[in-house]
Amino acid sequence: MPTSDGDPSYASNSNPSSTSTSYLANGGTRPQLKKSRTINASSSAASSHGSCPPLVRRAATATLPLPRKLTVVVDNASDSPANGGVLDRDWFYPSFLGPYAARPRGNSRAATVARPAPASSGTSKMELPLPPKRLVDRSKVVVSEEVNKELVKRIDERSKNLFSSSSSSSRSPKRNFRFDNSFILLILTVICAILAISQQRRLDTNSIDSRTVALYTVVLSLVTPFLLLKCLDHLPHIKSLSKPLTCNEEEVPLKKRIAYRVDVFFSVHPYAKLLALLFATIFLIGIGGLALYAVSDASLPEALWYSWTFVADSGNHADQVGSGPRIVSVSISSGGMLIFAMMLGLVSDAISEKVDSWRKGKSEVIESDHILILGWSDKLGSLLKQLAIANKSIGGGVVVVLAERDKEEMEIDIAKFEFDFMGTSVICRSGSPLILADLKKVSVSKARAIIVLASDANADQSDARALRVVLSLNGVKEGLKGHVVVELSDLDNEPLVKLVGGELIETVVAHDVIGRLMIQCALQPGLAQIWEDILGFENAEFYIKRWPQLDGMRFEDALISFPDAVPCGVKVAANGGKILINPDDSYVLKEGDEILVLAEDDDTYSPGPLPEVQRGFLPNVPNPPKYPEKILFCGWRRDIDDMIMVLEAFLSPGSELWMFNEVPEKEREKKLTDGGIDLSGLTNIRLVHKEGNAVIRRHLESLPLETFDSILILADESLEDSVVHSDSRSLATLLLIRDIQSKRLPSKEAKSSLRYAGFSHSSWIREMQQASDKSIIISEILDSRTRNLVSVSRISDYVLSNELVSMALAMVAEDKQINRVLEELFAEEGNEMCIRPAEYYLYEQEELSFYDIMVRARQRKEIVIGYRLASTDHAIINPENKSEVRTWSLDDVFIVISNGD
Repeated sequence: MPTSDGDPSYASNSNPSSTSTSYLANGGTRPQLKKSRTINASSSAASSHGSCPPLVRRAATATLPLPRKLTVVVDNASDSPANGGVLDRDWFYPSFLGPYAARPRGNSRAATVARPAPASSGTSKMELPLPPKRLVDRSKVVVSEEVNKELVKRIDERSKNLFSSSSSSSRSPKRNFRFDNSFILLILTVICAILAISQQRRLDTNSIDSRTVALYTVVLSLVTPFLLLKCLDHLPHIKSLSKPLTCNEEEVPLKKRIAYRVDVFFSVHPYAKLLALLFATIFLIGIGGLALYAVSDASLPEALWYSWTFVADSGNHADQVGSGPRIVSVSISSGGMLIFAMMLGLVSDAISEKVDSWRKGKSEVIESDHILILGWSDKLGSLLKQLAIANKSIGGGVVVVLAERDKEEMEIDIAKFEFDFMGTSVICRSGSPLILADLKKVSVSKARAIIVLASDANADQSDARALRVVLSLNGVKEGLKGHVVVELSDLDNEPLVKLVGGELIETVVAHDVIGRLMIQCALQPGLAQIWEDILGFENAEFYIKRWPQLDGMRFEDALISFPDAVPCGVKVAANGGKILINPDDSYVLKEGDEILVLAEDDDTYSPGPLPEVQRGFLPNVPNPPKYPEKILFCGWRRDIDDMIMVLEAFLSPGSELWMFNEVPEKEREKKLTDGGIDLSGLTNIRLVHKEGNAVIRRHLESLPLETFDSILILADESLEDSVVHSDSRSLATLLLIRDIQSKRLPSKEAKSSLRYAGFSHSSWIREMQQASDKSIIISEILDSRTRNLVSVSRISDYVLSNELVSMALAMVAEDKQINRVLEELFAEEGNEMCIRPAEYYLYEQEELSFYDIMVRARQRKEIVIGYRLASTDHAIINPENKSEVRTWSLDDVFIVISNGD
């Protein structure tokens, strides 16, 4: 029982003013009592004998007694909490006294009431805080002994429950179990009305029992879902009565759980909506048929049929007679309109989704033996054109493009190319080559060739993406039918991609191919156009094919056995399929060997009888000695270190390479060293560094432009992501260099009044053309539209890098063996493409056939594949009438494959 701790004011409540004065003296403030009540002893005593709670009366405003402490006895001292019984809340108000509003605890010392502990040694005291002075203002509190016992008992129980819990938060009050009276009243009214109508109609019938059962079945079927829906919110509370919740456990309402399950069902199963609509239709027909059977004279089958007609056509209920049938028929027709509206929405959504799937390129491609292109870049137009030309002989093929772009945008861009696909179909699909599902969507396992295009990002990011695509292709479970052609941007990344891809991977390093080609064109002007004719499918290209009738023949005889092709090498079957370009004349073709030729198409050539040739003797013309050359690089490429190594192998000692770009000199040396170049180990060339902007005339004028033998205008690395900006910069640099050269180089023709046909109004172009005779300029062009500007002016040679790379990709895609041929012809060692003067093979005005020149060239270990007459600007590769005798001039040139010795 609570005691007063030596203060008699607690029991008698005497001298309240002195108590409040003492309390204020200790630093407290007098609280204002809003509401209080006094428990009379008589009423509380009466309540102890009855079931009603103690009566409480609130008294007037008064001051609080001194703070007290309340001690709760615990049987085991180890059960006492570490804070000595003081909880996070200062006061736990007894629930039987009614709810109270929680307020922040005050700064003053909490009032407590002490309770004596039993004499047992195993007990300990715990102090519970009573309400602070800022929470409640109480006047006299008179509590009987029985009420005090009940209060202490409940506080003990509450204390034990709270100390065993890890949290002091209170539970939310339970909601009362209530029904919506208006809703129940509405349901009962409808039931009664239906019962009354049906009862009136059943007086003269003999099937009262069956129709009454049907009526009750309908009413019960309609009312039960609403009752269950109304009771769902209260089922968790009913459950909590039998199984109390632990602290901090939150019960999810049953309605929410059912809604969640329904949502998951409709999300996982694609036909859930259709099944739900079908179930609703059957339910409406069944319930409507029973209702019609209950309120009309029709039989049950007829009622079900009428119900279906009302659902299918909302106007069929107009013939119904009587209140009951009309009410039921209108209800069925209304439900039917709702169901058919939902069905129309589902059908419309399904059609729209399918059309969107077709429009966005999400449908599967059912093709085989097609060419698959993964990615999108500026080279795609040239690549599609070359593939269309290659498939022209078979009536066209199928090319599938998979890129991370919208299907409609890809089709619009392809339509802008404005060239004839010659029967080839181009199918676009939107997706990522890194996702196996998207690769299967385009039938990757059935493609005869897969081309992985480099992205427009920088070289490292592009090659990293290509590597991930190769890894994705390796993950195709069905396997790959065809080979994979990967376009790389950096030569250093080629070994890693080949290691990951294995034997099916063929790589084409774009920067490496173009860099080597530009150097070859700088040393031999006009070679770029020859390579453009060979790599493209419009003229002659490389083919490898086996001809059993040539087995046992020497290569010098096989060389002139094809009237419509030029043999260039042999694929040796005994050496693992190695391709020998320009083999010895004494090599004998064996069984299984294949012939590498340059021909118009794979079905346009075949071996024929050996022609008669006039071998003769070669003119005694020694190879011209190599002189030191002076070359200028304008711009910076990421593979410029490889170009320097090629120049080191081609040029003679004493040559100079001037490097003019905006990269600081110290940074250049670091980049070249990181690329693997030993600057101190260069023996044939000397590097000269100049820093400046190639589109500023003042910077270019500081260079001795009139002294260079060759000038290479490179597509700068800083602008490699933008084709238009890169070509604009190259074209501006070309015009500035030619203008400076035309003013510095002495030329008598510049002062002449001679006018060239077609250029009489453009004297500056004529001056630049005269300057081009003194110095060779090779411009790297990325866009084919820029080529027209450069070729028309005739002031520079050019290398159309993007188109040449596209041609190489198309050739390797058609036959992966061609990649080994191109790798050797572009390498700094081994066989190479060269332009030779006619004086190496014939005399002035000598009459010879093309076969005769081919045979004479074998004495120099060369294979003649074409020629360019002095009166024309275009070379002819694989001429048609090789046996025709004609008169040659020493100003003519021949295109040959030489071993480079």
